[in-house]
Amino acid sequence: MSSSILQSAAWAEFQRSLGKKVFESTGDGYSFLAIHEKTPLGSYLYVPYGPAAEDKQALTRALDALAALAKAEGAHYVRVEPIHSGLASGPGTDAEAELAGLGLVKAPTDVQPHLTWMVDLTQDEDKILADMRSTSRNLYRNIHKKGVTFEISTDPKDISILLGFLHDVSERADFKAQSDDYLTRAAEALVPAGNAKLFIAKLEGTPIAAALSYDTETTRVYAHAASDDTYRKLNAGIPLVVTMMMDAKASGMTRFDMWGVSPEDEPDHAWAGFSRFKRSFGGFEVAYPGSWDLPVNKLMYSAYGLARKLRDTAVPALHKARTGAGPALEKARSAAGPALDKVRAKFRR
Repeated sequence: MSSSILQSAAWAEFQRSLGKKVFESTGDGYSFLAIHEKTPLGSYLYVPYGPAAEDKQALTRALDALAALAKAEGAHYVRVEPIHSGLASGPGTDAEAELAGLGLVKAPTDVQPHLTWMVDLTQDEDKILADMRSTSRNLYRNIHKKGVTFEISTDPKDISILLGFLHDVSERADFKAQSDDYLTRAAEALVPAGNAKLFIAKLEGTPIAAALSYDTETTRVYAHAASDDTYRKLNAGIPLVVTMMMDAKASGMTRFDMWGVSPEDEPDHAWAGFSRFKRSFGGFEVAYPGSWDLPVNKLMYSAYGLARKLRDTAVPALHKARTGAGPALEKARSAAGPALDKVRAKFRR
């Protein structure tokens, strides 16, 4: 039964290193990793890209087990992302109707990407290269002539190289990377377990680009990457991706997951730029059902929805009021205050 890196034992240990309470369970035709997430409005169980299930019946059993676990833990709902469940995938498919029929409610937002880009590694190397943009293919074949080499590291400490590049990217672009602590703990948990590798491009021995992959037996994920802007004309990040692909193929993996792209018909999407980059390596689009909620305490789940709506309307109103006259600010506070107090009172019960 196939499952995501986010449903692996190594990922569970990584999450525990972050102080999270994690549950792992296997049943008749299903398995799941669930993380107990806490918010000011209560707690819930989050099952990233899971549960994994052989078919719809197994998925039903998994949801029953998750509901029981949520009740035992005092969680108000379970948020699932069943990408390996035997159901059709993507918005507008029968999967949405089937998930709704199981008592699930579409989450307000998707936590993990509902659209990704894959490269089939079962093809021979020449076919993989032929499907790429010619620029990517030629860079991979010829960049060694410019003195650039590529190394694969299984030393978690080398995450510091990637962190340095990510700091630079964050400073020069509107980009917020994961924290140093998060990525350091990811490397410390996943690399020794064989579920991650670090790839480093060097120019005459000096690192100029780096990437971290997340790996399962079947799939390599292009998780985090950055490069030194000083050497941007070398475009080392492109052959670095191809190196990651070819190493994954040599290791027996069958798919390379670019991990999240924007829809092709949304050119103004915030992810449009790096989505074009990811698609330039050839491959195919994969759509998932997205994030869905299983209400366990329906009253509290309704209160959670109300609180979200209040936040989405009251906060912009307060911000607008702060930039205007004092009376407008007081009016916004007066309008939002009683409703927010009502929601808080529900959560104190």
